[in-house]
Amino acid sequence: MIEKYVDYEHDGVVLEGYLAFDGERGAPRPRPAVLIAHTWEGRGEFVCDKARVLAGQGYIAFALDLYGKGVIGSGPEENGKLMQPFLDDRALLQKRMLKALETVSKLDEVDDKRIVAIGYCFGGLAVLDLARIGADVQGVVSFHGLLGKPGNTDGKPITAKTLILHGHDDPMAPVEDVVAIENELTAAGADWQIYVYGNTMHSFTNPNANDPDMGTVYSDLADHRSWNSLMNFLREVFASNPSGRW
Repeated sequence: MIEKYVDYEHDGVVLEGYLAFDGERGAPRPRPAVLIAHTWEGRGEFVCDKARVLAGQGYIAFALDLYGKGVIGSGPEENGKLMQPFLDDRALLQKRMLKALETVSKLDEVDDKRIVAIGYCFGGLAVLDLARIGADVQGVVSFHGLLGKPGNTDGKPITAKTLILHGHDDPMAPVEDVVAIENELTAAGADWQIYVYGNTMHSFTNPNANDPDMGTVYSDLADHRSWNSLMNFLREVFASNPSGRW
């Protein structure tokens, strides 16, 4: 496993992404890449662990950074303060996501024509916004993400294949938000899928989530099902022939 940190900059803020890929798959060649957007905590070990697993599957995995090099929230209060400026200014979020995409696209290891962006919670919103602004990604996947529209993308087509993995009992994205994004994606001409898991709350992929009052509870079953859905999605989107192999 090759692991390294990649510094990049946006709007005067130094950011630090985490890159992982399997270095034992023969001669180096550009491979499909998965861009991973973090939760409201920041680019912590949760998304770095996801990158390592994806690297083990043969992908180039890049856990991006939205907050700044070394900036990690210490708990809900600080996490919220770090996230809020991006919720207040979705154009800023979109530009920072584009900078991460530009950074990973320029890496020698990456096939820049085959990139998918996935995200968790706040990161799920971030990757949906990439699709909404027409970024050059082949697909986006939101895990228990926030779903609200940004307000600056109405009327724009969505060309990235879109997969949303959602808990029915998620208080941060209630049923009406799911219906609204279904209508939004349809109006934008997107190729979209939404899998909704019953009796499942927010943060269902995070084993440390155990706060029913806040609506964040891990679900082993939903975690397993959603990961399988991601694997199927990546095989489809990155397919170089009809059999789905790349």
